[in-house]
Amino acid sequence: MSTEETGGVGRAGEDRGLAMAVNLARVAREFGMTREGVARLSTAHALAMAPRVATLRNQRHPLYLHPGHTVLVLLRDVGVADPVVLCAAALTESEDAELRVGREPIRSEVGRDVEALVAEVPMPGREELAEELVRAPEAVRLVALGERLDHLRHAHLRDADDAWRRAVHEEAMRVYLPLAERTHVRLAMRYRHWGRAFARRLERGLDLREEPRRRGGGR
Repeated sequence: MSTEETGGVGRAGEDRGLAMAVNLARVAREFGMTREGVARLSTAHALAMAPRVATLRNQRHPLYLHPGHTVLVLLRDVGVADPVVLCAAALTESEDAELRVGREPIRSEVGRDVEALVAEVPMPGREELAEELVRAPEAVRLVALGERLDHLRHAHLRDADDAWRRAVHEEAMRVYLPLAERTHVRLAMRYRHWGRAFARRLERGLDLREEPRRRGGGR
């Protein structure tokens, strides 16, 4: 992922990372999460944001809010309120190695249970991916599905070649959609919707993107 990026914060100097953190805490409380759970989720989100703050200098970059968006998918679409699952969702990064957080900081700042769950999530592109996900516990499947869905939602913005786009779509329809259908009806619906929309983009070409972007999602 190219890291050269100009720009700044969001609307009128808004700190988008902070705004997302406040929103996550509010929604988590609405779903019945305890004060301790909300504090833990806030710590995980801050940890996940650190490499993004350091690397993506434009807060409008579509990857900037990925940790928070992933958590919101699981909260709002699935109703997950388990702090361990949501912390792991915030800290899982399946696409851009530069934006991953190491295991030791996760263990020391958020906990061994979160570290272990993040480590269990299989990364895309593996031959064994489908088998690993089908055999995985529900918590692992939920983290994998929520995190990957948010990346797929922004796949059309990446400055990637046609072969990459088609491979991403094929894997999502072959592996992630059937997994979503086994796991949760709302996630399945969202994967089907994305698959149809992205297929139409592939048919007409993805040169219709509205914003400038770079390899690895730079916009």
